[in-house]
Amino acid sequence: MLSVISAALAPGLALLCYFYLRDQYESEPVGMVLKTFIYGALLVFPVMMIQFAFETESVWQGTLAQSFVVNGLLEEFVKWFVVIYSAYHHSVFNERYDGIVYATAVSLGFATVENFFYLYAYGIDYALYRALLPVSSHALFGVSMGYYIGKAKFSTKKKTFLFYALMSAALLHGFYDFMLSAQKAWLYVLIPFMVYLWWSALKKVKLSHLHQQDWMRTVPASKQKS
Repeated sequence: MLSVISAALAPGLALLCYFYLRDQYESEPVGMVLKTFIYGALLVFPVMMIQFAFETESVWQGTLAQSFVVNGLLEEFVKWFVVIYSAYHHSVFNERYDGIVYATAVSLGFATVENFFYLYAYGIDYALYRALLPVSSHALFGVSMGYYIGKAKFSTKKKTFLFYALMSAALLHGFYDFMLSAQKAWLYVLIPFMVYLWWSALKKVKLSHLHQQDWMRTVPASKQKS
């Protein structure tokens, strides 16, 4: 059991530390980040219940519906909801990159508990596969979501960017799950998609920092903490 817990926790915490340490300006309070990580972990249980209900009632069980609605939209909606109501309105959310930190924290909390259940059921032989694909993909969906949440925080088009935050993560998640259904060919389509996810995520990290630099140059120092 100890080896399963360690193997389940390690990739999520490693990725969380990676994106947390990419913050170039003011690091977020560790307690706040861990709190959102725990919220994400707790989300697994209501989501599993809803997904089980859909399966029992044979609702949205086609490949497309299950990939994009039952998995993609449902899972990303609950993550998005938690980020908005636990971090977005908090005073510590004071720069664009904070959206990425909190969205990846929630996403990785969710992915870590999912990872534990999977490894407990199937064994730690799958730990490397789980770390490189499912856990990493959840983090990268979180980066996309957090990028647009960060834009929303400092834009007059808040509702538009909050909608982009949800839909970008849900669509990426849906495409990922749909590719997994490609039977024997899934690896050949999923690896290029993962490369794209990493490229896109790192680009969004860089853009968040560039936007923050522009904002700091144009906004008086006296107003940057307000």
